[in-house]
Amino acid sequence: MGGDDVKTLACTVAFLGLLACTSCGRDSVPAASAAPPEPAPASAPAAAVDNRYTVSGPIVVENQVDVAAQREGVVAQILADAGTRVRKGDLLARLDDRQIVADLEAARAKTASTEADLNNWKAEAKVLEADYERAKKMWEAKLIPEEQFEHARYKAEGDQWDVKRVEQLLLNAQDTQRSLELELEKTQIHAPFDGIVARRYIRVGQTVVRGDRLMWVTATGPLRVRFTLPSKFVSQIRIGQPVAITVPDSNSTQERTARIVQVSPVVDPASGTIEALAELTGSVADLRPGMQADVHLPAHP
Repeated sequence: MGGDDVKTLACTVAFLGLLACTSCGRDSVPAASAAPPEPAPASAPAAAVDNRYTVSGPIVVENQVDVAAQREGVVAQILADAGTRVRKGDLLARLDDRQIVADLEAARAKTASTEADLNNWKAEAKVLEADYERAKKMWEAKLIPEEQFEHARYKAEGDQWDVKRVEQLLLNAQDTQRSLELELEKTQIHAPFDGIVARRYIRVGQTVVRGDRLMWVTATGPLRVRFTLPSKFVSQIRIGQPVAITVPDSNSTQERTARIVQVSPVVDPASGTIEALAELTGSVADLRPGMQADVHLPAHP
């Protein structure tokens, strides 16, 4: 190969190297110089939010009490157990009443005896009053001395005081009899209202004292929801206002209707809330007192 050919080859190699460097420079351009990406399409508007204020509270009933013993004694009989439906006045249990019955019979006998004694004194008083009237007429006619007339008068007056004394004895005997009758009534445990026995605390043969819980009796309706609201609802909530109720623990999650029946007239200064009571309407067969319910009200503006 001649010298001219060598020069030509060298120039060709240099030219190709220059082209390679130029290409590398273009590839190394930073990404910032690239065209900006197209903006992302705007997202669809969010779904409308339920514009209601929701608060939770327990389902309650007006009548719900622990029936307590009114006197000490031994449980002699239990006539109602948990789950028993009762009517007002039904006998739930009975304490041993043998001693009180015996004392009551004695008191009744004393009352009857005192009443008979009083009738006897009243009859005698009438006799002495008649003697006094006769003695008065005879003294006025100068047939008897004044001393005999005074004797008849004082005897009639004394008998009237005996009548008053026995009247008080009779009242005392009657009060004693009535007191024992009340004690006898306390040995019989009666249902205070229509409802159901929710719990039994006693057993036959158990000794109880005054104030001991015997049974828990609760009414089954009307069902109400007790809840609290912020004080800003004072001017918004009113008696008779309808509200929606949902009960997550029930078999049905559909909304139920209720009406406000009570609103606290004052705001609790400790929590800044007011208490309200809503009474459920319609079918409530699947609901029970003690369940938690959600109350939905229009949001405060």
